[in-house]
Amino acid sequence: MGRHIVLYEPEIPANTGNIARTCLATHTTLHLIHPLGFSTDDKMLRRAGLDYWEDVDVKHYDSINQLFTTYPKGEYYFIENFGTTYYTEFDFSNQERQLFFIFGSESKGIPKELIEGKEDHCLKIHMSDNVRSLNLSNSAAIIIYEVLRQQNFPNMF
Repeated sequence: MGRHIVLYEPEIPANTGNIARTCLATHTTLHLIHPLGFSTDDKMLRRAGLDYWEDVDVKHYDSINQLFTTYPKGEYYFIENFGTTYYTEFDFSNQERQLFFIFGSESKGIPKELIEGKEDHCLKIHMSDNVRSLNLSNSAAIIIYEVLRQQNFPNMF
Protein backbone atom coordinates (compact mmCIF):
# COMPACT_ATOMS: atom_id res chain seq x y z
CA MET A 1 0.00 0.00 0.00
CA GLY A 2 1.12 3.56 -0.38
CA ARG A 3 1.18 6.82 -2.15
CA HIS A 4 3.94 7.66 -4.57
CA ILE A 5 4.97 10.75 -6.51
CA VAL A 6 7.12 10.04 -9.57
CA LEU A 7 9.12 12.82 -11.22
CA TYR A 8 10.17 11.89 -14.74
CA GLU A 9 13.46 13.64 -15.51
CA PRO A 10 12.83 16.74 -13.37
CA GLU A 11 14.86 19.82 -14.30
CA ILE A 12 14.33 22.44 -11.59
CA PRO A 13 15.80 21.69 -8.15
CA ALA A 14 13.42 24.00 -6.27
CA ASN A 15 10.39 22.11 -7.64
CA THR A 16 11.86 18.77 -6.59
CA GLY A 17 12.74 20.18 -3.17
CA ASN A 18 9.22 21.48 -2.64
CA ILE A 19 7.74 18.17 -3.75
CA ALA A 20 10.11 16.34 -1.39
CA ARG A 21 8.84 18.49 1.48
CA THR A 22 5.24 17.66 0.53
CA CYS A 23 6.15 13.95 0.37
CA LEU A 24 7.66 14.08 3.84
CA ALA A 25 4.63 15.91 5.24
CA THR A 26 2.21 13.38 3.70
CA HIS A 27 4.04 10.05 4.16
CA THR A 28 4.49 9.78 0.39
CA THR A 29 7.44 8.15 -1.37
CA LEU A 30 9.27 10.25 -3.97
CA HIS A 31 10.64 8.47 -7.03
CA LEU A 32 13.13 10.27 -9.30
CA ILE A 33 13.61 9.03 -12.87
CA HIS A 34 17.03 9.97 -14.23
CA PRO A 35 18.55 11.89 -15.81
CA LEU A 36 17.95 14.77 -13.43
CA GLY A 37 18.61 18.36 -14.46
CA PHE A 38 20.53 18.92 -11.21
CA SER A 39 22.44 17.13 -8.50
CA THR A 40 20.60 16.01 -5.38
CA ASP A 41 23.55 17.50 -3.50
CA ASP A 42 22.76 20.89 -5.04
CA LYS A 43 22.47 23.73 -2.52
CA MET A 44 19.22 25.02 -4.04
CA LEU A 45 17.61 21.58 -3.79
CA ARG A 46 18.60 21.27 -0.15
CA ARG A 47 17.34 24.78 0.57
CA ALA A 48 14.01 24.08 -1.17
CA GLY A 49 13.71 20.78 0.73
CA LEU A 50 14.94 22.50 3.87
CA ASP A 51 17.00 20.52 6.31
CA TYR A 52 15.12 17.23 6.10
CA TRP A 53 16.04 15.96 2.61
CA GLU A 54 17.65 12.92 4.30
CA ASP A 55 14.31 12.12 5.99
CA VAL A 56 12.38 11.93 2.72
CA ASP A 57 11.81 8.45 1.28
CA VAL A 58 13.49 9.04 -2.11
CA LYS A 59 14.18 6.33 -4.64
CA HIS A 60 16.25 6.74 -7.81
CA TYR A 61 15.84 4.93 -11.14
CA ASP A 62 17.78 4.95 -14.39
CA SER A 63 14.54 4.56 -16.38
CA ILE A 64 10.78 4.54 -15.95
CA ASN A 65 10.78 0.85 -16.91
CA GLN A 66 12.95 0.13 -13.87
CA LEU A 67 10.19 1.68 -11.72
CA PHE A 68 7.48 -0.36 -13.47
CA THR A 69 9.49 -3.56 -12.94
CA THR A 70 10.09 -2.75 -9.27
CA TYR A 71 6.35 -2.20 -8.64
CA PRO A 72 4.51 -4.50 -11.08
CA LYS A 73 1.23 -4.26 -9.13
CA GLY A 74 1.30 -0.47 -8.93
CA GLU A 75 -1.51 1.66 -10.32
CA TYR A 76 0.10 4.33 -12.47
CA TYR A 77 -1.56 7.67 -13.21
CA PHE A 78 -0.05 10.21 -15.58
CA ILE A 79 -0.69 13.85 -14.72
CA GLU A 80 -0.79 15.92 -17.91
CA ASN A 81 -2.77 18.90 -19.11
CA PHE A 82 -4.00 16.83 -22.08
CA GLY A 83 -5.43 14.17 -19.76
CA THR A 84 -8.89 12.93 -20.59
CA THR A 85 -10.28 12.79 -17.05
CA TYR A 86 -10.05 15.13 -14.07
CA TYR A 87 -8.25 13.77 -11.02
CA THR A 88 -11.36 14.44 -8.93
CA GLU A 89 -13.31 11.84 -10.95
CA PHE A 90 -11.22 8.92 -9.63
CA ASP A 91 -11.77 7.00 -6.42
CA PHE A 92 -8.48 6.80 -4.52
CA SER A 93 -10.05 5.96 -1.16
CA ASN A 94 -8.72 2.40 -0.85
CA GLN A 95 -5.52 2.71 1.19
CA GLU A 96 -4.37 -0.80 0.26
CA ARG A 97 -3.52 0.22 -3.30
CA GLN A 98 -0.09 1.26 -4.54
CA LEU A 99 -0.88 4.60 -6.22
CA PHE A 100 1.78 6.19 -8.40
CA PHE A 101 1.31 9.69 -9.82
CA ILE A 102 3.75 10.43 -12.62
CA PHE A 103 4.70 14.01 -13.49
CA GLY A 104 6.84 14.91 -16.49
CA SER A 105 9.76 17.27 -16.71
CA GLU A 106 9.02 20.97 -16.49
CA SER A 107 9.86 21.73 -20.13
CA LYS A 108 8.82 18.52 -21.94
CA GLY A 109 6.20 16.83 -19.81
CA ILE A 110 5.72 13.08 -20.09
CA PRO A 111 6.75 11.52 -23.40
CA LYS A 112 3.64 10.55 -25.35
CA GLU A 113 4.99 7.05 -26.00
CA LEU A 114 4.88 6.36 -22.23
CA ILE A 115 1.18 7.20 -22.19
CA GLU A 116 0.12 5.34 -25.34
CA GLY A 117 -2.43 2.70 -24.41
CA LYS A 118 -2.83 4.17 -20.94
CA GLU A 119 -4.96 7.18 -21.82
CA ASP A 120 -7.61 6.09 -19.32
CA HIS A 121 -5.02 6.77 -16.59
CA CYS A 122 -4.17 10.28 -17.81
CA LEU A 123 -5.44 12.80 -15.30
CA LYS A 124 -5.72 16.54 -15.58
CA ILE A 125 -6.19 19.32 -13.05
CA HIS A 126 -8.96 21.89 -13.37
CA MET A 127 -7.70 25.28 -14.56
CA SER A 128 -8.63 28.08 -16.88
CA ASP A 129 -7.22 28.33 -20.37
CA ASN A 130 -5.28 31.45 -19.35
CA VAL A 131 -2.21 29.32 -18.57
CA ARG A 132 -0.59 26.32 -20.23
CA SER A 133 0.04 24.48 -16.96
CA LEU A 134 0.46 24.84 -13.22
CA ASN A 135 3.79 24.74 -11.41
CA LEU A 136 5.01 21.16 -10.95
CA SER A 137 5.22 21.30 -7.16
CA ASN A 138 1.75 22.84 -6.90
CA SER A 139 0.34 20.12 -9.15
CA ALA A 140 1.90 17.35 -7.07
CA ALA A 141 0.47 18.86 -3.87
CA ILE A 142 -3.00 19.18 -5.40
CA ILE A 143 -3.03 15.51 -6.41
CA ILE A 144 -1.61 14.03 -3.21
CA TYR A 145 -3.90 16.08 -0.97
CA GLU A 146 -6.95 14.93 -2.95
CA VAL A 147 -5.83 11.33 -2.40
CA LEU A 148 -5.34 12.03 1.31
CA ARG A 149 -8.75 13.72 1.54
CA GLN A 150 -10.40 10.67 -0.02
CA GLN A 151 -8.53 8.45 2.44
CA ASN A 152 -9.56 10.62 5.43
CA PHE A 153 -5.99 11.80 6.02
CA PRO A 154 -4.53 8.58 7.52
CA ASN A 155 -1.75 9.08 10.07
CA MET A 156 -2.07 12.85 9.78
CA PHE A 157 -2.41 15.02 12.86
